[in-house]
Amino acid sequence: MVELSLSALLIRFLLGGSAVVLCTIVGKKLGERAGGIFAAFPAVYLAALLTAAFDFDGEALINHSIVLSKGALIGMAINIVIAIIAGQLLVKQGWKKGLTSAMMCWAVFSATVVIITSQL
Repeated sequence: MVELSLSALLIRFLLGGSAVVLCTIVGKKLGERAGGIFAAFPAVYLAALLTAAFDFDGEALINHSIVLSKGALIGMAINIVIAIIAGQLLVKQGWKKGLTSAMMCWAVFSATVVIITSQL
């Protein structure tokens, strides 16, 4: 397992938190649809990519960036599927139960994909 520098963790924390605040502001000012579109901003991926240089260099940095990018594509595809599922569950079950069910679907689906892809 790779150790992360304190600088990299701080940048990830700040970028992720800033993205959440920005989505909230956009949602309140421009409406829920715009807030939802901004909520899809890949803050965690970009923060991880930007801070990889703190932990890697040279060929290792390039390889890490490629693996990270491939994983981000899979994660974004999972998010699309879960957004569709959540849209259905929230209507059928209400926001509390629907959100809980959607999060459980995400956890199971993501864990399954991680297990399958790690064996390839």
